[in-house]
Amino acid sequence: MPEVRITIGGREFDVACQPGEEHFLRAAARLLDAEATALVSQIGRMPELRMLLMAGLMLADKTAAVEDQLRAAEERAAAAERALERARANSVRADAAVPDELAERLEGLAAEAEALALRLESRAA
Repeated sequence: MPEVRITIGGREFDVACQPGEEHFLRAAARLLDAEATALVSQIGRMPELRMLLMAGLMLADKTAAVEDQLRAAEERAAAAERALERARANSVRADAAVPDELAERLEGLAAEAEALALRLESRAA
């Protein structure tokens, strides 16, 4: 099992991880280190356990906020999808609501327009 040396809040730790997981561990350690470094710069040196606990809690708070934002975005997307489906259903109903008599009349007008266009073309030629 590989061991990775990470630095959090200016302190080094050797941490074991599964093979191939080293880059994930380093990325997570960078996030924790950023929080710990911010704490140390604001509060000053503190016991290791307290620094790690507070940095972890700060990350957990950020994660919870991101999860809330994601949940809200998913809810908005679902509402938009429902509205789109309703609009599509209404569109289909509107298409079906054209009376046969009107459709026949429109077809007749289209045929008359084509006939007029042919006559105009033949006169122009």
